[in-house]
Amino acid sequence: MGAQLRVYKRRIRSVTATKKITKAMEMIAASRIVKAQRQVAASTPYATELTRAVTAVATGSTTKHPLTTEAATPVRAAILLITSDRGLAGGYSSNAIKAAERLTERLRGEGKEVVTYVIGRKGVAYYGFRERKVEDSWVGFTDSPTYADAKRAAAPLIEVVSKETAEGGVDELHIVFTEFVSMMTQNPVDDRMLPLSLGTAKDEDSKGEILPLFEFEPSAEDVLDALLPRYVESRVYNALLQAAASEHAARRRAMKSATDNAGELIKTLSRLANAARQAEITQEISEIVGGASALADATAGSDK
Repeated sequence: MGAQLRVYKRRIRSVTATKKITKAMEMIAASRIVKAQRQVAASTPYATELTRAVTAVATGSTTKHPLTTEAATPVRAAILLITSDRGLAGGYSSNAIKAAERLTERLRGEGKEVVTYVIGRKGVAYYGFRERKVEDSWVGFTDSPTYADAKRAAAPLIEVVSKETAEGGVDELHIVFTEFVSMMTQNPVDDRMLPLSLGTAKDEDSKGEILPLFEFEPSAEDVLDALLPRYVESRVYNALLQAAASEHAARRRAMKSATDNAGELIKTLSRLANAARQAEITQEISEIVGGASALADATAGSDK
């Protein structure tokens, strides 16, 4: 076997082994998407209704709570960025990071100092490589988050929002994650969690819905103190689930593309290997014919 043919054979074996790996990863990601979709569908109504409840408390009372009241001149903002712990998911993490960078530039353009919190090893590595400060980070659960993980990440966020800016607090809290739309579409979004936007109640009112009247015991402020931590935790948890479903979908799509590309490469290498083998056979036949012709000429010369 010629040297060129051995090279092609070796590359075909290598690409075939890679194709088996990417196909297995594609199937694993596809199986996990179903569970992630169910979790998103189960958590979204709770997060939505909790948001409505907190909005109702904020709009149905005259209490000026620090977590629902806009600062006259906001000077500090916190961003929670959700990325993945693992790669091989196409542009999933990089798209979320780009969305966070755009939000950071916008907030800084408004004259606000930005404090960054990161979930996922990809985001931590991005900021670490650039030697940019991250206030806090969490890793190890992005592909299968639990409510305990969301609660752990939400705790320092609630704490800094509750403080005055002079004491290290922030005026705004934003979250950047990848929203799961469908198996083929996942969009990085940035959303302001706090201060709570009162647009929800206004939107419902504009639709003609009669909003209920509420009485708060012991007081509206106490109700806000109890509801807002749950609100932040539920929003973070829902964002984690959305991001996990998006990550699995992005990984499945990336691995399917890699598997298809490996298949095409194997076909190309097989054609090249066949061409190299045919060239070798042709050369061998030529050598045999040439040797037989030379032998015949030598025999004819000896007869004379």
